[in-house]
Amino acid sequence: MASEEPKAKKLKLSEEEKKESPTKQTPVKLSANSLFGMGNPLLDISAVVDKNFLDKYTLKPNDQILAEDKHKALFDELVKLKVEYHAGGATQNSIKIAQWMIQEPHNVGTFFGCIGKDKFGEILKQKAEEAHIDAHYYEQDEEPTGSCAACITGDNRSLVANLAAANCYKKDKHLDLEENWKLVEKAKVFYIAGFFLTVSLESILKVAKHASENNKIFCLNLSAPFICQFFKDNLMQVMPYVDVLFGNETEAAAFAKEQDFETKDIKEIAKKAQALPKDNTKRQRIVVLTQGKDQTVLASSDKVETFPVLKIDSKDIVDTNGAGDAFVGGFLSELVQEKPLHQCVKAAHYAANVIIRRAGCTFPEKPDFN
Repeated sequence: MASEEPKAKKLKLSEEEKKESPTKQTPVKLSANSLFGMGNPLLDISAVVDKNFLDKYTLKPNDQILAEDKHKALFDELVKLKVEYHAGGATQNSIKIAQWMIQEPHNVGTFFGCIGKDKFGEILKQKAEEAHIDAHYYEQDEEPTGSCAACITGDNRSLVANLAAANCYKKDKHLDLEENWKLVEKAKVFYIAGFFLTVSLESILKVAKHASENNKIFCLNLSAPFICQFFKDNLMQVMPYVDVLFGNETEAAAFAKEQDFETKDIKEIAKKAQALPKDNTKRQRIVVLTQGKDQTVLASSDKVETFPVLKIDSKDIVDTNGAGDAFVGGFLSELVQEKPLHQCVKAAHYAANVIIRRAGCTFPEKPDFN
């Protein structure tokens, strides 16, 4: 990251928040359950494959799709290779990264999702505990715990998610329970990846409306082109409640096409997405779009800014799986502490840079960031 970065606006605080944090210099005392995430908990199965493997299952080198019947054999074939298992799922990854960046106190991050009553589910519970996040899973025995095949070719990765249990999340059986909803009420920043739009729109809307009505910060990720294309109606039902919208260049292009923005310029796309109708007018929407090794674009109500990413030699890139999740996690770690937006982006770039040097969405014991 360049030493001289453009200054970005801080998200406007409510009067109550201003009393709690009167100046930018006043450190925000974090408490447990301040950051809330809800999504698809998956066990990641990572393996290096070749182009023939991708072609066999009609996969693109750098894409994210939901598994179909034709992909069942893919999982069977993949586990015969040299594989690594990691606790994953986009939202859970980001909450884990945010907690890692924060370090203390533990359990700043809360996570809701659905798992199976099986071995993989037990592994996920154990991994969440090790990551010091407060995971409250809805456990059911109709479907096994979800998994995600990460097919790695060079520094690209093709993700094929078999949602299984993750697809079984039920608002009335989990989110609506009094003890669980109390955790939602404790949070001040919310993050949900777009993938969850395919699972429980009603759960997302309940959380998003709570955030809007209480002037809290609700963040959403476009997550994948297919979300913008095939779940456009669900996405646009949630969009009025979105305070911070994340996406990468391919997702932004798909979003722009579906919205008839009539531009392919990423800065213009960010600006137009930022200006879409919003329910809570006390907060301006922020749009953050990444472009891999190219600069990150951030749009607020009055300007569009760019931030250079940290340089990395291609030989140091081990696995880009989780880079986007890490970016969001880094961003959230500062956002929940009410840091200025340029600091949120700086932390996001740092986290992504750490994660792509390692296999899967894993990280060293402690971050080296300030």
